[in-house]
Amino acid sequence: MQKRAALARALVIDPEIVLFDEPTTGQDPIRRNAILSMIAEYQHRLGFTAVLISHDLPDVFFISNRVIALYEGKVIYEGTPEGFDDFDHPFRYEFLHSLESLQEELTGLYTRRHFKIRYQSELHANPGFDTYAMVVFSLENLDEIQSILGHTAAQELVRTLGIYISKHFGDVGGFSTRYRLNQYTTLLPYSDIQEATALTAAFAKDFKENGIAEMRKFVRAEIDCKDAVAISMMAGVAQGTPSMNIETVVAAAGSNHNKILEFSARCKGSQT
Repeated sequence: MQKRAALARALVIDPEIVLFDEPTTGQDPIRRNAILSMIAEYQHRLGFTAVLISHDLPDVFFISNRVIALYEGKVIYEGTPEGFDDFDHPFRYEFLHSLESLQEELTGLYTRRHFKIRYQSELHANPGFDTYAMVVFSLENLDEIQSILGHTAAQELVRTLGIYISKHFGDVGGFSTRYRLNQYTTLLPYSDIQEATALTAAFAKDFKENGIAEMRKFVRAEIDCKDAVAISMMAGVAQGTPSMNIETVVAAAGSNHNKILEFSARCKGSQT
């Protein structure tokens, strides 16, 4: 609440640039994600330039589209988060180590960086790895969920989704990453669109039977609000080969999104 009030005070004068100085320091992983989500939401909605200063390295790379890295008082990198993959410097290895710990703190899913490393490992270890399927999941109405529940509770729900995705597809050899604030991506080695579509349908069935109850239980027990919360989950599937850029396959899966789940959860203070 204090973070949100501070942001409201900053935005009331309609600034072109907003400086966020260590906004996630001392916060647990869920609250860190909630703060980052809040910053991203208002930056997108109001169009200001957000300058984020942080020692929590994964936070910076998770939310930013351009990064400046300081090391021993000097600028040693300036560019996109993706370009940092090819940066050869001790700072880069410190950053990768911090990503390892963040993975365990959140949902146990791979970070985007380690997701790609796992993919390359599978590719080199198995010469017969000539095709794979990509499934992209997203909560379509995350902004609405956040406006009703608040950013922290919304991130708890996103985390629940990630846990179910990791469990369901991990059991069949898939591996997943949180790709965006509201999106997860799962890669299924040796699979095709037909098999991935069937697995996605089985996931939706499992989530209806178990995941929805967990989400509703959390909302009813923890959140006091006046409205029911509408939750809409989308999924898209695409097929790829090792010769294709993995980002292209993710984009293709995202463009094939269809609604696989829609339900409402009543808050404990809701009268509906």
